[in-house]
Amino acid sequence: MAQQDTEHSVNEEPKESGEFIVDTEDCEARELAHRERGTSRPITVVGNPVLHKECKDVTEFGDELAQLIDDMFASQRTAEGVGLAANQIGVDLKVFVYDCPDDEGVRHVGHVVNPVLDELPADRRILDDSNEGCLSVPTAYASLARPDYAVVRGQDMHGNPIAVEGTGYFARCLQHETDHLYGYLYIDRLSKRDRKDALRQMAEGTPRYPVVAND
Repeated sequence: MAQQDTEHSVNEEPKESGEFIVDTEDCEARELAHRERGTSRPITVVGNPVLHKECKDVTEFGDELAQLIDDMFASQRTAEGVGLAANQIGVDLKVFVYDCPDDEGVRHVGHVVNPVLDELPADRRILDDSNEGCLSVPTAYASLARPDYAVVRGQDMHGNPIAVEGTGYFARCLQHETDHLYGYLYIDRLSKRDRKDALRQMAEGTPRYPVVAND
């Protein structure tokens, strides 16, 4: 997800606390370690087939997955994003990474493999219609209503079950990245008029990071 318009070891991952992982500790060191091991890759953009279909489940948890996550953190930093799904660098696997603040300014850093969003009870579905952007729709932004609280369940790079919760902007990020892995871009949730406007913004803008041109 775009910013608002405005050696792999177990102990490098956040500790668990109760049901949800703690992803707010040692953020700078953990993000830097991933990024320094990774290689930045160009970003796929709307129209690329890999972005418009459900990705494959991850079934192997080893060095290749760990390297992919490192590359995703490096790519996310190059593009100055707050979240990145694997298909945004052309990889057909259900993985996303994030380095995103919540509305209180608390930084969250982590990754989720095979993510599934919880269905929220009605009393938790408070909608926030803030602006949203996407690295795969560069330079475009649009208002999109999403719940201001989200829970994503999945696995970590070692295959351990994890759950991540977020509020505000971070909740939007969790929903946005999970959507990617099931073949949806945020513009797919817009009205026809707003989608057309977002694509116009993209056509008129110039990406600030390397992208994969669609043939």
